[in-house]
Amino acid sequence: MGRKKQQTVDLDTERGIAPGLVAKTKKRLVVASGRSHEELSGEVAVALGTQLVPTEHRTFASGEILTRFEVSIRGCDFFLIQSFGPPVNEWLMETLIMLDAAKRASAKRITVVAPYFPYSRQDKKGRGREPISARLVADLFKTAGADRVMSVDLHAAQIQGFFDGPVDHLFAKPVLLEYFEKTLSPEDRTKLTVVSPDTGRVRVADTWSDSLGAPLAIIHKRRDPNVANQVTVNEIVGQVDGRVCLLVDDMIDTGGTIVKAAQALKANGAERVIVAATHAIFSDPAVERLQDLSIDEVVVTDTVPIPDEKRFSTLTILPIAPLLARAIREVFEDGSVTSMFDGAA
Repeated sequence: MGRKKQQTVDLDTERGIAPGLVAKTKKRLVVASGRSHEELSGEVAVALGTQLVPTEHRTFASGEILTRFEVSIRGCDFFLIQSFGPPVNEWLMETLIMLDAAKRASAKRITVVAPYFPYSRQDKKGRGREPISARLVADLFKTAGADRVMSVDLHAAQIQGFFDGPVDHLFAKPVLLEYFEKTLSPEDRTKLTVVSPDTGRVRVADTWSDSLGAPLAIIHKRRDPNVANQVTVNEIVGQVDGRVCLLVDDMIDTGGTIVKAAQALKANGAERVIVAATHAIFSDPAVERLQDLSIDEVVVTDTVPIPDEKRFSTLTILPIAPLLARAIREVFEDGSVTSMFDGAA
């Protein structure tokens, strides 16, 4: 009878490592898209050198949504890109369903890439008995399966604290700034004044002022809390007479704030008024308002889709996909997103 071969298990007790198997798997970056802004998602995938995950989307007659990934995403570093233009509630529900599908498909890490964060303006209680809907959305993302959130120019920085996990807060300023550095003439630069459309955006406008080496002006406005989208401009703090004014804001919704501000600047002697904003929500009647004679140019990014009927001759749209792609790559490769913004992110 042959001698039985003795089997041993190397516990590697010197390093305190338990017995087990070593897999030869590698990290795999996967990008999927909701239906809100498939053009942007496709551009991000191309910039990353990959393709979007083949995905089946259905909306039933009752309005219910079904999403199914047509290929395996098990063990992947999964990035779901979904912007939140109108209809925001449909895209929000689709995002939650896609997150649940990804979680149940065993994606290893799930990141929601929301260039425009939904309900971001409801970040605090302005009056009694109001919701804090931005916190609710963050909770919904987490519950549905998101491990991480990435967004561009949050309406309020404190929204980062609403999500129980890492939040990558990106800034569109480098994209916009590069455009103005190329297009503003030397004469324009000598007469340039950066303008904050309200006191809430002063900090952002101040960083623009530093970057462009231009003075800062502030518009003081009052808003009736009981009437939506109604703004009254009170006064301008700073010198705008004979100046080229660059109005900077995070978003343009109905355009009321921006147009009132531009009209006030022109009434106070501004030579030209240029508007720069990240998110072009453009709810009616924004397109009509933004073509007001007081505004010489509007420059935005494509964080939300801008259909042909919402485009006009003085509108310039800058691509945000390269910025998103770079941030996604930094996250995937365990790099530094902060380094993209000189330590500000």
